[in-house]
Amino acid sequence: MNTQSPIPPEASAARRGRVWRWVRDLSLIAVAVLAIQWWQSRDLAGGAAPVLIGLLTDGAPYQANYRDGPLLVHFWATWCPVCRIEQGTIDSIAADHEVITVATTSGTPDELIAYLGEHALGFRVVVDESGDIARNWGVAGVPATFIVGRDGSIQHAGMGYSTELGLRLRLWLAAL
Repeated sequence: MNTQSPIPPEASAARRGRVWRWVRDLSLIAVAVLAIQWWQSRDLAGGAAPVLIGLLTDGAPYQANYRDGPLLVHFWATWCPVCRIEQGTIDSIAADHEVITVATTSGTPDELIAYLGEHALGFRVVVDESGDIARNWGVAGVPATFIVGRDGSIQHAGMGYSTELGLRLRLWLAAL
């Protein structure tokens, strides 16, 4: 014999109301986050990727070549706290994808080499002491990340923190 009483209809309705409020609140948060990301990214370069030429931290010349597959171009700075949080993600992706980073207004090549060593980072870095490369790409704040397809067109442009899964998914889509 079952001695448990059935759930009263009022409790069921209250539970449905609570679930609906959670769904509504989470949807509003998602819309707000997407709107902020869109607003931050509105001035970033789009269409054909700007020329990316510079010197790496070791003094070697660098020019972006998009024909080899999607390229992740990541603008960052040593003084940026969000960049520090994201640097492990970029380093992990650089281990198995084509990645070039641009350290903007972050000091001399020697200072950048010391920073990379201190944080055990292995990604390639173009030095942008003056911020000219960043301005050419429409970057007014960091971090900013672009994914450029084989045809040289920007497939994704975003400002702020990006997850590793999100960036890997965008790279995979750009490779299709």
